Amino acid sequence: MKTLRYGFWAIVGLCLIIVGLGNRGAVTVKAMPDPLAELLSISPDVSLPLFVVIFISVGAGLLIGFLWEWVREFRIRSDARSKAREVDALRREVADLRSKAGTPDKGDDVLALLDAPAR
Repeated sequence: MKTLRYGFWAIVGLCLIIVGLGNRGAVTVKAMPDPLAELLSISPDVSLPLFVVIFISVGAGLLIGFLWEWVREFRIRSDARSKAREVDALRREVADLRSKAGTPDKGDDVLALLDAPAR
């Protein structure tokens, strides 16, 4: 299984290297259109190789997707935390009831009921 994982990441790395070598040409990335840049008299431009722009774009897309999914699942995580607290409270209550009844914590519940004194 480890070999398959290493093989998969080797193929991914090889594909990234091939994409990088194929897209080495420099491109100018502009933060705003030319008319707006002239109006504000600022021109935030940067020249980068195309593969860097591609990798940054893919990374930004993944980051936005992960953040979106984390925010979307907030309600699910909140419900899971409240259910876990409820389960812990119920386990403590059962342990208290078992200790008050004098039944052992481990073992068969049916045998514990049969061994319990009659009320």
